[in-house]
Amino acid sequence: MDGLVTNIALVAGVGAAGANPHYIVLTGLAGLVAGAFSMALGEFTSVRTQNEQVDREWAKERAEIAANGPAEERELGEMFAEMGMSHATAEVAAREVHADPAQAALLHVTQELGLDPQDKPSPRVAAVSSFLTFSLGALVPLIPFLLGFSSLTLGLVVGGVGLLVAGGLAALATGVPWWLSATRQLAFGAIAAGATYLVGLAMGVGAVG
Repeated sequence: MDGLVTNIALVAGVGAAGANPHYIVLTGLAGLVAGAFSMALGEFTSVRTQNEQVDREWAKERAEIAANGPAEERELGEMFAEMGMSHATAEVAAREVHADPAQAALLHVTQELGLDPQDKPSPRVAAVSSFLTFSLGALVPLIPFLLGFSSLTLGLVVGGVGLLVAGGLAALATGVPWWLSATRQLAFGAIAAGATYLVGLAMGVGAVG
């Protein structure tokens, strides 16, 4: 979706400025490469940072259990009670869990952060998938120009179809009606494209030629 919106907006802006198809393709490919690397590097950094934070919290819990096991046991018992256990059952469960300090530390992190330190996402997989999906989306509005057409309208229409398809596919995972998800994504893309189109009209071809 990011790739679609980004390059639809770029195509709209440069096309509205009066640039010829060569400049539109050049701008679109530059946006594809720059955006794909930006998304990939950003996703890699984000996921890796999150993993490092989880690891730090895990180490912190292990140290706290080693330094003050009874207090950590009471804390876990309180968490169990907040989940719906009776206080007596929660105390027994916390005591049994803390019989194994390593397991106790793992459970503390899982309960407090909602993340499993043993099942962390891969930064590399996140980066590669972001790179590929952004590139695929960014390529869609360029297809008519790469095939030799010079119509800005055609490029925007193809991009709009891409937004509708992407929005419809997203509905499969969200349960939102497909037409609503598709229309919403088209509207978001239209807002971005409209804004850059107006900028292109205001600047004119002299800014890109």
